[in-house]
Amino acid sequence: MFKTLRRDIQAFLDNDPAARSRLEILLTYPGLHALWFHRLAHALWRREFYFLGRLVSQFGRFFTGIEIHPGARIGKCLVIDHGMGTVIGETAEIGDNVLLYHNVTLGGVDLIKMKRHPTLEDHVVVGAGAQILGPITIGAHSRIGANAVVVKDVPPESVVVGVPGRTRPRSALQPPPTVLIQPRPDPHEAMGHGDMGHEDMDLHHNVSPDITMEMLQEMAARLNAVELELATLHREQWQEADEMAMAQGFEGANI
Repeated sequence: MFKTLRRDIQAFLDNDPAARSRLEILLTYPGLHALWFHRLAHALWRREFYFLGRLVSQFGRFFTGIEIHPGARIGKCLVIDHGMGTVIGETAEIGDNVLLYHNVTLGGVDLIKMKRHPTLEDHVVVGAGAQILGPITIGAHSRIGANAVVVKDVPPESVVVGVPGRTRPRSALQPPPTVLIQPRPDPHEAMGHGDMGHEDMDLHHNVSPDITMEMLQEMAARLNAVELELATLHREQWQEADEMAMAQGFEGANI
């Protein structure tokens, strides 16, 4: 148990540059508290103490502003940064080393009592306000932009932005030449306790594709093509008119 607690605290320390100490994280981070409330609620839920599980979950929601259904399955080192307004549904599944920002919703779109919430694979980053809906899968190492609405499966190593979400491979995005924040060394790593796995989580939000600008550029390109085609047709019509006039002039002269 203490190994898990240390690992949870270390995950927050690695992913929040504002964190100054483990004590600060332990006492003041609602995302961490919500995770621990969920661990207890989920343990009760798995033992079919459904009411007690929901009760513990409700206490966690009251104290943290984060709602995690006790039936949700969460892997190692989940980090919920800020957390306020985050909702995780009953059949949601979250892999290891996932980072969620505030106001994220992992919700359902059906009323059927079966798998109806998303699955997030390992090393996924979800921006603030993003809505991931339905029994879809977000592939490993993908990033969901802030306020995106995702209703379709996302391949691994992808970036999703916009409403509705549009998917691009991460390899197509060139990050700016800035220095990444490196994870702080874990003093327990030498003892086999440090397996955070967040080293590849860049947070270059400024290189996410601008869907609105891309649509405007595409529209401008199409308008330019139409104008060019109209100009060509206009020029051809004038040439035909000139040729007809010249032909009629020659015929009149011969008469």
